[in-house]
Amino acid sequence: MTLGDNLLPSFAATLVLTAIGAGSQEARLTRMSIPYLLGTIFTPAREKAKLLGFFLHLLNGQIFAFLYMALFDRFGGGGVLRGLFFGCCHALIVLTVVLPLMPGLHPRMASEHSGPVASKRLEPPGPLGLNYGFATPVFVLLGHAVFGAMLGYLYRP
Repeated sequence: MTLGDNLLPSFAATLVLTAIGAGSQEARLTRMSIPYLLGTIFTPAREKAKLLGFFLHLLNGQIFAFLYMALFDRFGGGGVLRGLFFGCCHALIVLTVVLPLMPGLHPRMASEHSGPVASKRLEPPGPLGLNYGFATPVFVLLGHAVFGAMLGYLYRP
């Protein structure tokens, strides 16, 4: 696995994942914006949070892409189906582990047990992110599945 050869595929897959999330939000199918949630960890300023969160999401995408590629190497190569499988596993971890932990990690997010206050005004994701809309889990799964499939397709050891 060489860093230079895989920067473009990982960047492309991350942009597509981000576009699926943003598109589902723009279509009002979900209210979840991962870049916004990431950005508000560091700043309460809405516009700055969106911009900072976007760059953090791109960085996270690169990190996860290299993890996927290491897994591809470990398990005998890439491929759309292997990438799709890894992407679906990743999405399930996000939905069942990461989102429920967000209120404990995020300084500006209320929890399921204590409502919003002046310093914690973001709504918690709830189980499977359903507080952000009924289609949220679908688009989290779709985005990560496409991310993995693209990486599997574009990956060249």
